[in-house]
Amino acid sequence: MLPNLASEQLLRLYRRMLLIRRFEEALILLTGRGHSFGHFHVYIGQEVTGAFALALLGPDDTIFTTHRNHGHLLARGADPGRLLAEIMGKATGYNKGKGGTLHTSVKELGFPLTSAIVGGVLPLAAGSAFAQKQRSAGQVTLCCFGDGALEEGASFESLNMAALWSLPVIFLCENNSLEASGQKAGEYPSSTIAAAELTDLARSFRVPAVSLDGTDAGAVHRAVSDALKRAREKQGPTFIEARTVRWPGSRPIWPALLTGETDLAMAWEGGRIPVAHGEWHRHQDGLLGFTRELLEARLATPDGVLAIDAQVRAEMERAIEFALNSPYPAPESATDGVFA
Repeated sequence: MLPNLASEQLLRLYRRMLLIRRFEEALILLTGRGHSFGHFHVYIGQEVTGAFALALLGPDDTIFTTHRNHGHLLARGADPGRLLAEIMGKATGYNKGKGGTLHTSVKELGFPLTSAIVGGVLPLAAGSAFAQKQRSAGQVTLCCFGDGALEEGASFESLNMAALWSLPVIFLCENNSLEASGQKAGEYPSSTIAAAELTDLARSFRVPAVSLDGTDAGAVHRAVSDALKRAREKQGPTFIEARTVRWPGSRPIWPALLTGETDLAMAWEGGRIPVAHGEWHRHQDGLLGFTRELLEARLATPDGVLAIDAQVRAEMERAIEFALNSPYPAPESATDGVFA
């Protein structure tokens, strides 16, 4: 369901979601062309959650994120050329090529760091929120993590301290394990937690918790809006579980374009949906679902959608050219910034 926002805001966020999708697809295509930049994780299928959650944050709020971070950075306004350059280890990247795909940080966008350590960002987010509470400036910390992070002891410690000290932190658990087959099928494992619901873990610490469909823009917008209001009014933390079906291309160990480059016309021409992964395209892809909602609400036309996509594709072409033509860091800069 569309949130109650102006059409201009909805279309701006739609463009942001499209940019995330085309960026991630471009990464996979670049590896197919022989470019190697190490292992990476993509945010395909989860764009609705990231775009609508991060759009609500203020300029002084803080975000901590994980190995699946490209979508969060782009949702916050990261330049796709500089982000791609960072992933490729180029000197023009946000961290001069030293952060790479797993550890990009963009201070001016509110990302002190991203971390590939499962569960590692939860205690950092709690610490950030503790500092924000001491400053009493109304700032909030958003902590994005996957369901697997809840297997780590640090998550319980963080939830406990956030509740005890009434910290202004939102724990956004992006659970993309729905319909994941796991290790037996040669895929990444899903979380293995005995709790009947992930929200039960937060509620055991008396942290208000809500579970929602991560492809429902209206639900994401409402939940994050409510959590931000609680945090800014010094009422403490909130736990949000955003549930999505894992994109088929994220199930193998290496991301693969199993569903091909997204054909947006599938949103209004059902005959274009292929048999392979047809259920994903019809009911589980939040981007296509949001496209259909825009069309049904008459906030966009098929031609308008394709025009936005053409702009995004052109932006990505410029980003790819920038990254590919950027130099690698000079060898003598290897120890720049090392403080110990």
